[in-house]
Amino acid sequence: MKSPQYAGFWIRTGASLVDTILMLIFVTPVITAIYGTEFWSGTIPTQNYWVMILNYLLPAAVVIIFWVCKSATPGKLLTHLSIVDAKTGSKPSTGQFIGRYLSYYISMLPLFLGFIWVAFDKRKQGWHDKLAGTVVIKDRNEDFQEHDIDI
Repeated sequence: MKSPQYAGFWIRTGASLVDTILMLIFVTPVITAIYGTEFWSGTIPTQNYWVMILNYLLPAAVVIIFWVCKSATPGKLLTHLSIVDAKTGSKPSTGQFIGRYLSYYISMLPLFLGFIWVAFDKRKQGWHDKLAGTVVIKDRNEDFQEHDIDI
């Protein structure tokens, strides 16, 4: 059994871009249906009930549900990536997934340095991965035993 191949910065960026485009394909027509095209001209306040749900709560729920069910988002599935527990190589707990999502905000704070960190880290972990105890690996269907993951 070979050791895992960690997913690097560019493939993870590509997967994230796919996820963002898919979310925009869904959210844009819904916001337009609720507020009309005036929303996009900036004449409607952007801090209201539906905008908060569609821009913050819905994406969080969708991402976490995909992580819990598939250990990946659609973009990660398309690029054959999977999120696994950094110590065991098994599926992370729901708590780890929620913590990972919330840790995205920490990764964003200093000019997205927590995401850029993936490019330089030995195991290609962003700050959100380190805080949640996860890694992103290639070849998502491959099983790894605990001794295969470098700690």
